[in-house]
Amino acid sequence: MNNEDYEGHGSTFEQNYRCYPVSFIEKPLLEKGDKIIMPPSALDRLAYLQIDYPMLFELSNPSAGRVSHCGVLEFIADEGLIYVPYWMMENMLLQEGDIVSVKNASLSKGTYVKLQPHTTDFLDLSNPKAILETTLRSYSCLTTGDTIMVAYNNKKFYIDIVETKPSSAISIIETDCEVDFAPPLDYKEPEKPARSTRSNKTPPEVDEEPAKKIAKFSPFTGSARRLDGKSPMQSVAAVSSPMLKQHQPEATNGTNLASTSSTPRQHQHPGKLVFGSNVDQSPPNGTPKVSPKESSQEQPEKVEEPKFQAFSGKKYSLKG
Repeated sequence: MNNEDYEGHGSTFEQNYRCYPVSFIEKPLLEKGDKIIMPPSALDRLAYLQIDYPMLFELSNPSAGRVSHCGVLEFIADEGLIYVPYWMMENMLLQEGDIVSVKNASLSKGTYVKLQPHTTDFLDLSNPKAILETTLRSYSCLTTGDTIMVAYNNKKFYIDIVETKPSSAISIIETDCEVDFAPPLDYKEPEKPARSTRSNKTPPEVDEEPAKKIAKFSPFTGSARRLDGKSPMQSVAAVSSPMLKQHQPEATNGTNLASTSSTPRQHQHPGKLVFGSNVDQSPPNGTPKVSPKESSQEQPEKVEEPKFQAFSGKKYSLKG
């Protein structure tokens, strides 16, 4: 292959070169842009064709079908060789010494570009747009589908060119271009369905716990205690007898029901109120049996509880 095999078609520059990374000529700064190094003979041909500044070129890899665009920085390379930033060689699937086609191109000025970072670390920077604006000053053009590299704070951030307007390849030299960001490739949206399923499961667990701990209310389930230290069973039996005497009605046939006080206490159930359960049943002829013990017990009770008489006290005079 000849070092220079120009194919001049009018004002078109087109030439095949072997490409190598810019690190071969000790110019690592060129990795931060899209500028290439071409041989001096290319400058002569471009001047002959009267290619105006800025000089932009289309790089293509025929074997892989990849196309990209770039600018030129210097014409100091050896004849038949060009030096390309390594990130561009990766985009075009080029290896060291592969053949690449170089053709001059005229690109319209860009008005819009959409970028997509590979990682969220780039968006976590203090001012990613300012950093990107500073980095893009080293670029001449952008091509849809390319991946550019932004170096900042000893880190390398890779960004995909998702969309460009008004065409798939634009010039960004001395132009105002609107920049938009797509979500990073490693970005994960919050898992809303997972949170909702957890929230649906937790309420039943919260509702079940109080049901197990809180028992139903049952009134008067405790044990009774007296202040004088006596057994509460005696107070229940003592209180029940006068209460029954006052509120027990007389029978319609002229016979009185026997009170619970006349029944022996040994037959009562302790701790319960018994209303006439131990009263002797009347004989078949309907006449109740009244024992002499009951009549003798009722008389002292009547004497002990005299009826109230008003103004029955002694009379006293204020005069003395």
